[in-house]
Parts: sequence; C-alpha cells; structure tokens
Amino acid sequence: MLDRNKRIKEKPEKFQENKDEFDLIVTCQERVFDQVLEDLTERGGNMSKMTHVINVEIKDNHDDATLGAFLIHELVKEICASGDHEAEMESIIAALEKKKNKRFLYSPAFY
Repeated sequence: MLDRNKRIKEKPEKFQENKDEFDLIVTCQERVFDQVLEDLTERGGNMSKMTHVINVEIKDNHDDATLGAFLIHELVKEICASGDHEAEMESIIAALEKKKNKRFLYSPAFY
C-alpha cells in the first residue's frame, strides 16, 4: 500500500492545515473521523457553514481499499442524486447501510 501511495500522492496532506470549506468530508478510519470532528470544533464554527462528516471504515489493504472506493463512490452518487441532501442525508446513509450491511459513522458539523 505504501508503494502505491507514493506513486499516486504528490505529498502528504493534513486536514488540520487545510482551510478550505467542504460540503462533505469522508474518512476511512474512525480515529480520523474523530480527529476531523475535533478539528472542526476547535475552529469554532464562526462561519456557520455546515458540513457532513461520514466515516466508511476501510481496512488498510488493497482488496478492502478497492471495495471501499466503490462504496464511497456509491455513497457520493446517492448524495449527489438527492433533491435535498441536507434533509435526506440520514436516510441516504441508512439506506446504504441496509443495502451493504455496513455501518457508517455520521455527524453534521460546522465551520
């Protein structure tokens, strides 16, 4: 995995150093999900900009990473196809959890 990552990633990036705004943040480890929520809380929410943070737990190996990429792609497609993803986010996640028999972590958060 490390060799593959070296080929496709220009450089390591830290979410905490990125000041861009995101409508959706997808993580692949519960630990990272918690760190993202902590960082957003520390930013203070002064801009009152909502974001959705979703964790899709993926083991760090080639097979699970490939399957996880397809799962994340399906999740994002469902969100984009929604008429009102703000109101429908929890039902979109619940439907995909049921369909894939997989649990996601979800939390709305504010910048």
